[in-house]
Amino acid sequence: MPAARITFADVLAAAAPDATGALWRLEGAARQLDSNVIRLRPGARGDAYVESDLDVLLVVVEGHGTLHRAGTDEELAPGTLLFVPRGERRAVSAGEDGLVYVTAHRRRPGMTIRRAENAVRAEGGEAPCLLPRVCAECGRAADDPSALFCGRCGERLPETEIRP
Repeated sequence: MPAARITFADVLAAAAPDATGALWRLEGAARQLDSNVIRLRPGARGDAYVESDLDVLLVVVEGHGTLHRAGTDEELAPGTLLFVPRGERRAVSAGEDGLVYVTAHRRRPGMTIRRAENAVRAEGGEAPCLLPRVCAECGRAADDPSALFCGRCGERLPETEIRP
């Protein structure tokens, strides 16, 4: 379904009654946001995981459940709005009536493959090592070989004598 105008009733009506997981997701290439409508069957529990790069906003639409995070359990009910920071271990479980919720977070940048511009080639035709440009915090390689800080998370890049 297109994202321009949609209701939760439309999403739930379009899904098979026993469908679980992502019933709807935001689409389109020119967006900065990702969002999903997720349905869990009664009693289901997702695996615990850590989202290391993205903060997530979670909004409960229907049903009840529990958000298990940071050693605590938070009850989920329709209308509950939660901020889940990146780096926090979490899992969601549905109550006896199931659970439908929306997640929203910054869109992950797509993977791209391109030639390094103005790369100085070492003897043998190899490109220079990228390790001094890789952020230890988030793993992103800086596009600018002279960058001192990560463009994604703002952490200082490794200091080396290789940097121009």
